[in-house]
Amino acid sequence: HEREHDREISELVTKHEEEMEKLRADLNKEQQHLLDELRQQMAATHKSEIEQAQLQLQMLHSLELEALRLSLNNMHTSQLELIQSNLRKEKETALVELREMLNDKRAQEVAILQSRFQLEQDKIKKQCLKEKEDL
Repeated sequence: HEREHDREISELVTKHEEEMEKLRADLNKEQQHLLDELRQQMAATHKSEIEQAQLQLQMLHSLELEALRLSLNNMHTSQLELIQSNLRKEKETALVELREMLNDKRAQEVAILQSRFQLEQDKIKKQCLKEKEDL
């Protein structure tokens, strides 16, 4: 009876060890499966975070480019306005100089014409006097 009891205990211990081994194998398999899933989720999350960071970088880069473009546009506008203003001033200065030159030339021509008129008038007076004397 004792031997049979030892044999039953031995069988139970063996059966228990086999079940424990099977449970360990199942547990290891389940653990490996969970680890694989976790790695996949982490890889997907990592990929998603990298894509999101790249997108944010692209948006930031686009915003910086747009800001630079606007700044450059403003600078060009300011330069064009300054150039226009300078050209307007130069044109006004040139017009004033041309007007003064024309006025001077006109004054000279008027003086020459007055001088000629005076000479002609004197000549005519002399001629009139001569004709009077001759008469």
